Amino acid sequence: MSWPIWLPLRKDLQSMTVYGAPQLAAQAALNTNENPYSPSQALQEAITQSVALVASTLNRYPDRDALVLRTKLATYISESSNVHIEVKNIWAANGSNEIIQSLFLAFGDGDAIGFTPSYSMHSLIAQVTDTNWTNGQRNPDFTFNIDLAIAAVRELKPTLTFITTPNNPTGDAISIQEITALAGVVAEHGGLLIVDEAYAEFSQEISAVTLIAQHPHVIVIRTMSKAFAFAGARLGYLVADAKVVDSMMLVRLPYHLSALTQAAAEVALDHRSELLAGVTSLVAAREAMELSLRGLGLRTLPSSANFILFTGFSASAPQLWASLLEKGVLIRDVGLSGYLRVTIGNEADNQRFIDALAQLL
Repeated sequence: MSWPIWLPLRKDLQSMTVYGAPQLAAQAALNTNENPYSPSQALQEAITQSVALVASTLNRYPDRDALVLRTKLATYISESSNVHIEVKNIWAANGSNEIIQSLFLAFGDGDAIGFTPSYSMHSLIAQVTDTNWTNGQRNPDFTFNIDLAIAAVRELKPTLTFITTPNNPTGDAISIQEITALAGVVAEHGGLLIVDEAYAEFSQEISAVTLIAQHPHVIVIRTMSKAFAFAGARLGYLVADAKVVDSMMLVRLPYHLSALTQAAAEVALDHRSELLAGVTSLVAAREAMELSLRGLGLRTLPSSANFILFTGFSASAPQLWASLLEKGVLIRDVGLSGYLRVTIGNEADNQRFIDALAQLL
């Protein structure tokens, strides 16, 4: 982008491009890893009632500590991971990206490393917060390599080490044994291990929240955007040692989490069984789509998330992406040469994608 000379934008930001998937009209939108199942009518009504109660007090600031919401999140994590998590171990914010930004604001005066390709907002927020970022290596097939990661951490000694499991955009998950090994290495130089688990509910792997009691330098990022089908509410949270949560209070903006967001998220957590019931269906649909893609002669990367990265097509990724869009199907070009990523949608959208792809190959 070209910036006017009168605008004193920081020089290190002037070459950056804005993050975000294209927001384009399509009959099947399978590009942003959203959950395709909207809240039930009963849940919509429950949220509406809760928000209506809050509306009468919008002249007042929200609970800046979001204690009710954090208590419900602690209960959910304790139940789903079989560990004891308290409200003091939870901090909530406007999506996981605010969590990431706050971690950089609090701890970003040293080096940071992530193992790419991975979630690009890690490195983008590092740049915005003026934190030195290093792209660590993965295997040639993009899967995580624990030996490469350990070697890189021992050499760089970063303050912040990021891993994403299941990884975006590749979909592969990191075992709890590998995370434990990396946590031990990160602790050798007093760093923090940030485990981004945005897609954890779709995976069979044990969550890294089980490590926090013995490894207080492990921080787990979660979101309600994916498995909870709550992307529009913008609610992310971290699970960590209480001192990490105390650190977040230093860098948060006052009253950063609106009363409306808190009210809606609290209701969603009360209905978590209903919302998470769709996870099983999406995993089954993911497996079916993998078979369909392979049936078309394509290669898929192993995925433990709600999306698939695939390759093996003769056209360039941008060309195939554009051709699919012409047929009403929007997927994601993640910038990896020869690869495209598709989100698992509902049955109709998945079939529309496979039919369109079959016509183009």
